[in-house]
Amino acid sequence: MGEFSPIHWMIVLAVIVLLFGGRRIPEVMRGLGEGIRSFKEGMRGDAAGTPTQNPAPPASAPPPSSSATENKVTH
Repeated sequence: MGEFSPIHWMIVLAVIVLLFGGRRIPEVMRGLGEGIRSFKEGMRGDAAGTPTQNPAPPASAPPPSSSATENKVTH
């Protein structure tokens, strides 16, 4: 009575597929895996395994030319 047979597991799997749909399950499992991996890295204190994220410097736009602003003078 306390153990699950393969039939029980098939029923549980069918209910999960019906609730979440076939497309959403891989996304949920991927997120779960990333969360577990992040938790393990945090418990080890291993910062060497994670790539450092250095944001790229903002692209500097060329300054507006003074002739373009002079042409827009309104009276």
